[in-house]
Amino acid sequence: MIEEQKDSAADNSRRDFIKNSAIAAAAFMIVPRHVLGGKGFLAPSDRLLVAGVGVGGKGESNLSNIYKGGKADIAFLCDVDDRRAANSVKSFPKAKYYKDYREMLDKEGKNIDGVVVSTPDHNHAMIAMAAMQLGKHVYVEKPLAHDIYEARKLTEAAARYRVVTQMGNQGASGDGVRQLQDWCDDGVIGKVHNVYCWTDRPIWPQGIPWPAAGGTPIPKELDWDLWLGSAPNKPYIDKLVPFNWRGWWDYGTGAIGDMGCHLVEPPFRVLGLSTPIDVQCSVGSIYVDEFKRGYFPDSCPPSSHVIMTFEKTKKTKDDLQIHWMDGGIKPARPQELGANESFGANGVLFEGTKGKMICDVYGSNPRLLPLSRNNEVHTKQRIERVKGGVDGHYWQWVEAAIAGYGKIQLSSPFDIAGPLTETLLIANLAIRGAEIQKAKANGTGFDYPGRDIKLLWDKQNLSVTNFDEVNQYIKREYRQGWSLGA
Repeated sequence: MIEEQKDSAADNSRRDFIKNSAIAAAAFMIVPRHVLGGKGFLAPSDRLLVAGVGVGGKGESNLSNIYKGGKADIAFLCDVDDRRAANSVKSFPKAKYYKDYREMLDKEGKNIDGVVVSTPDHNHAMIAMAAMQLGKHVYVEKPLAHDIYEARKLTEAAARYRVVTQMGNQGASGDGVRQLQDWCDDGVIGKVHNVYCWTDRPIWPQGIPWPAAGGTPIPKELDWDLWLGSAPNKPYIDKLVPFNWRGWWDYGTGAIGDMGCHLVEPPFRVLGLSTPIDVQCSVGSIYVDEFKRGYFPDSCPPSSHVIMTFEKTKKTKDDLQIHWMDGGIKPARPQELGANESFGANGVLFEGTKGKMICDVYGSNPRLLPLSRNNEVHTKQRIERVKGGVDGHYWQWVEAAIAGYGKIQLSSPFDIAGPLTETLLIANLAIRGAEIQKAKANGTGFDYPGRDIKLLWDKQNLSVTNFDEVNQYIKREYRQGWSLGA
């Protein structure tokens, strides 16, 4: 009996050895598909090897959702802040960790299929461009870029390098925006003549002076120089990281940069819009004391109302105006909405010649007004839905990257996300222009020449033609040592 047990143990040991050797051999064969060559050739593992840059917060959820699709492995993690990266490091213990994306791409480029960029806005473009120039597919968190010039260059690069791209505005894959499109295509609300988009953002500090510098130690886990990246060299200030950077123009793009990709996207898609032909705005202010108005041009204003005009399409009555409202500003409540029916803290309202329709953020919860129409109107589903809806936004990118460039249609590739992002950043030109201050010639105070005017946009030349002072914000100067691609 003892000998039989020894033989059984030996057999099990041999079987385990053979099994483990086979697994090891299989693991050795899992190589990036770009190494294998051949158009449309799939790696033996049929899985995408993904690197994440910026892996805390939204980066963490992006990687988690990509992994949940079952066809991607998170092979590399990169973050300038070890504190923010901790959960992803724990979730993907086999992933190799870097602090500098440049080092990661240089050392591991041959082992990467796709790169997910989830850093603050000011570093999106240069990381995505570096990855695309190596032939990597990219998923970039919204907004696609910090500057209009960056958005245009990323759009051009995606086509040049023939890589699969997706911006992280998940609502673009949701069923809601496709229901709105079905209603519009069926003529349920007629020709659209006005759109209102509103949000309760910002929920971070805006319209405030830059905190007094000095005396704030940099956390040991944070590489502040790498976090700054392309931005000007400034001392570290407490609480800017991980979230409050959104309210400062050096790093963020304000409320419209944060939420516009989720709220302006539905009318942009449904109505077939391109970038606006003109833009105008009014901005909220704060007061530093009872008699003095605050002037803090480095920080986004606490609220704004921007009006963007778009050329007529086959779905609009004439040239269309989209009203963007943030800081809690909202349009007038539609008469068709009952007194106790929710208007929502974030939403979109389409006004057409035959009726109105409304949705929440991400294009979710689409409904006709009055709400009773939703029980009366039945349209044929014309627009194909994305498998998995909002979650499918991630999986769609993975599937498309596995299939290869041009094989699978995506919801927010750069040829769509680029013009959408440009639109939001053109709106920011009006917001920033309204804060440009000039001393009066008589020395009695200041003028704001960018207020109360309409900025005329030249799409081809990427410039405002009637107020040159704002053109400085179209393309910023990167800090020395950083660039937009090779």
